[in-house]
Amino acid sequence: MDEDTRFEAVRSRDARFDGAFFFAVETTGIYCRPSCPAVTPKRRNVRFFPTAAAAQGSGFRACRRCRPDAVPGSAEWNVRADVVGRAVRLIGDGVVDREGVGGLADRLGYSARQVQRQLTAELGAGHVALARAQRAHTARTLLQTTGLPITEIAFASGFASVRQFNDTVRAVYATTPSGLREAAPGGRGARRGSPATGIPLRLAHRGPYQAGPVFDLLARESVPGVEEVTGLPGTRTYRRTLRLPYGHAVVAVEERTGTTATGLGAHPGGWLDVRLRLTDPRDLTTAVQRLRRLFDLDADPYAVDERLADDPRLAPLVAARPGLRSPGAADPAEAAVRALVGTEAAERLVQRYGKALDAPSGGLTHLFPEPAVLAEAEPDGSLGALAAALADGTVRLDPGADRDEAEAALRALPGMDPGTLATVRVRALADPDVAPPGLDVPDEWRPWRSYAVRHLLVDGEPRSSSGPASPVN
Repeated sequence: MDEDTRFEAVRSRDARFDGAFFFAVETTGIYCRPSCPAVTPKRRNVRFFPTAAAAQGSGFRACRRCRPDAVPGSAEWNVRADVVGRAVRLIGDGVVDREGVGGLADRLGYSARQVQRQLTAELGAGHVALARAQRAHTARTLLQTTGLPITEIAFASGFASVRQFNDTVRAVYATTPSGLREAAPGGRGARRGSPATGIPLRLAHRGPYQAGPVFDLLARESVPGVEEVTGLPGTRTYRRTLRLPYGHAVVAVEERTGTTATGLGAHPGGWLDVRLRLTDPRDLTTAVQRLRRLFDLDADPYAVDERLADDPRLAPLVAARPGLRSPGAADPAEAAVRALVGTEAAERLVQRYGKALDAPSGGLTHLFPEPAVLAEAEPDGSLGALAAALADGTVRLDPGADRDEAEAALRALPGMDPGTLATVRVRALADPDVAPPGLDVPDEWRPWRSYAVRHLLVDGEPRSSSGPASPVN
């Protein structure tokens, strides 16, 4: 998009571009999302930025009205397979906070200087600035949704010191941490989450969102002890345990309906209501990003639907289900194991080798077993080979993994048939363009073949109901 096209999106408050770019107003020193409801500024006073971090780095503070730091992530960086896309996904997963800039560069296979140069060229901000923007957003979330002490929030958000935390909050939000907490909806008397009750969040998505098929899939493949789906269609709750870098979580995601209206400009987007019960608040950012990948919340349904609707075979399916998503995985290693062994065998692994929760939560009793535990407990056969490769890093499925390299490493393992490899690419690696074996998936559906397959499956094509996971799930 050129700048004139971007300004037209701002002038029309087009929510389709929220997260795709940001605009700042030089006379106010504020940056916003394109759909900000404030009075449209004069064109000569507007500057455009590819990321919130770039706007912050140029001295602009976040708009308090449209909260641009809370928009869905850019679909471009979410699906791209190059080093920039991989780097953005790793930063979103909290790698810079946990492992530093050097850890990010090592995972990408580039020097820190090369990564910095490429990120700055395309995003207007380097890895440090991107991580800083993410910390600021995490801090605002914790300040406004929990009753945690401010000092504890500073370190839970990834800041190295309270002073750095205070300075960043002032720079990004033009207020103090206490002021940011007071500005939360409901003010001082607002109900806030706690370690016992969980942190209430709204995870935003752009455009229409077909929650029903996503919850159908999660219910069909849920592994008892680790996952459960309760309630009636339209009001279901998906709950699961989640292993995280500093601890674990029990998460609950509510099914929402009413976000499927059709017509240009009729899809301002929406959100999924989530409650996160974390054993360590430092895991908030990582948990949120993994849920976003599981529910495919950073997708661009406009681009997907426009391309697939050009095909006569898919056009009626797209019209019936605009915004259909291609779910990913909250834990890529777990997804790979489940793709290999199937749901029934996965339940057996959970009961035998999964770590039991100190306090069960409803039907949730365990964490899915770690690859190292599985490699030691069942070293033989295809499961042992996969678990060992995941444990020692021979196979990498993290958000920054190179998809082709990961598939090549998986193909070298025993038991990895084409169907299993396709499932791993779609779910664990969140590849939007996978053509499973045995299905008629023409190249004309590129680069959204994973979404095309989901349309066919939801429309009723046969799928496997038992045994190892199939790409038609």
